[in-house]
Amino acid sequence: MVTNLPAEAKAKFVKYMEAKTPEEKLRALEEFLATVPKHKGTENLVRWARRRMSELREEMEEKKRKKSGGGGITFFVEKEGAAQILILGLTKVGKSTFLKALTNANADISDVPYTTKFPVIGMLQYEDIQFQIIEAPAVIPEGGGWNTRVVGLAKNSDGLVIMLDASRDVEQDFNLINSFLEDHGLYIVKPRGYVNIERSYSGGIRFVYYGRLLCTEEEVIKLLNTYRIYHGIVKVFGEVDIDVVEKSLFESIIYKPTIVLINKIDLDSSGYSHRKAREFIPPEIPVTSISALKKIGLENIGQLIFKTLDLVRIYTKPPIGKPSVKPLVVKRGTTVIDVAKIIHKDLYEKFAYARIWGSSAKYPGQRVGPYHVLEDRDIVEINMRK
Repeated sequence: MVTNLPAEAKAKFVKYMEAKTPEEKLRALEEFLATVPKHKGTENLVRWARRRMSELREEMEEKKRKKSGGGGITFFVEKEGAAQILILGLTKVGKSTFLKALTNANADISDVPYTTKFPVIGMLQYEDIQFQIIEAPAVIPEGGGWNTRVVGLAKNSDGLVIMLDASRDVEQDFNLINSFLEDHGLYIVKPRGYVNIERSYSGGIRFVYYGRLLCTEEEVIKLLNTYRIYHGIVKVFGEVDIDVVEKSLFESIIYKPTIVLINKIDLDSSGYSHRKAREFIPPEIPVTSISALKKIGLENIGQLIFKTLDLVRIYTKPPIGKPSVKPLVVKRGTTVIDVAKIIHKDLYEKFAYARIWGSSAKYPGQRVGPYHVLEDRDIVEINMRK
């Protein structure tokens, strides 16, 4: 992302940010794009603008269909279970077969490409919790079609499964899916740093640090002022330079924990595709080989999801009574006061102390304060002030 856009381009982008309707936003983006210099430094920006324009046009068409009584097709799936996982991949890689083998969902399995046209949902039991597994319609390499709606599914999910076919070029297919995600602001590897900017109407520019700036606050304020942003909160995560700050104005960065599954290993007895995948897929992303058709390698999928999403199960209990049977599923690093806030406002506001049983406790029933970090399968008893 360049930091030297001409003043005219910045003014046009401000117009886009202030636009209210899709029609106004589209016109503003068209004007903005016309003023952006076209060179290597602006390639990503131009790509973003064109993609956003395409999304706005689709949004406008959707509104027209609804207005004319034709109804609209929504891919939104309400979350159920401990987490929602989306299966992504190209057509004919075995997503439907995998979903049916894993969850017994009523998936339509066919040799015809692009058979799945709507999200298909299944529930995977893992020990005492369930994961909601959704098969997305296949990503269309040439773009268009339902790709934008698939992006919406991905953004709403808690994690992704990218499915590759061992009988195809796994590197080419992975790069295509990864590029598709990144083009829409979705990243499967945690970025080194990112920024959230919350605009406000007073108070100037304030900074909240969960990481550090690699530039000065004055440089950030000066940059934001050129986009007519004079008030707001800049939240800094990781290591952030001025380019990252500017990029955050154009699109948000969304990280999704991801698992890569290489399907059809029954067609690759040598294991070449798995070895090849480990050469180019970042080491922090787990890669597992399976055969959905032969039901090989499916027994550990639940555990892999649980670990990749970095979850823990917390069992709550009243001061007098037994622990809950159904756990509260939260991110690792969750504290006692976080749990109190999730359960009930009164527990949070009137928190006195908690007692813990489990691996995070030094001894059974240890009395702890609000910021005690919980571990998987901990039992928590929260006591309120009287």
